[in-house]
Formats: sequence, C-alpha cells, structure tokens
Amino acid sequence: MTAAIPGTVTPQTIGTITLASFINPPGLEPKGQNIYAETAASGQPTVGAANANGVGSLMQGFVETSNVNVVQELVTMIQTQRAYEMNSKAIQTSDQMLQKLGQL
Repeated sequence: MTAAIPGTVTPQTIGTITLASFINPPGLEPKGQNIYAETAASGQPTVGAANANGVGSLMQGFVETSNVNVVQELVTMIQTQRAYEMNSKAIQTSDQMLQKLGQL
C-alpha cells in the first residue's frame, strides 16, 4: 500500500494488507456487515500478502461483481415455489380425505 506524502514526488510504501483464506469458507460464522469469524468447520486461516501464496489479490478502483448467476437462481426459486405449492396441495387433499373419513 502506498500513499502520497507531502513534500515527496513518488508515492511511499506505508504498509501491506494481509489477506486470509480458509480451507472451508462456508464454515465461517457470519457476524453481520461482511464480518466472519473462524470456526472449527472453517479450519485454520492461511495468511499472506495479497497476490502471494494463492490468498487472492486486491485491486484499487475496481468494484466487486456479483458471484450469483441470476438466471439460475430465478429458475431454482421457481422450482422451489412449485414444490411448495405441490406439497401444500397434497396436505390440503390429505386434510379433506381425513374430514370425509371422520364423517363416516
């Protein structure tokens, strides 16, 4: 990480940002506001400087894009909704059958 220091022409290195990666990232415990905590399920962190040892990189001036396939998620949501509707209808039919059975 560099910064422009008053009185100097070239940016000066003021530090490095350390990144961490985990063997099982879904095992991290979400704390909210993009903060996660290490758990036994996530494993121990592999810590290193950006662009080194496969821990990732940082790029100034870039915006992170979504890692979600919107079309696939929409299809999955529709499938889930239809499965819910079918199960709901099956329960209603079962209730109606039990009512008729109770009337006999």
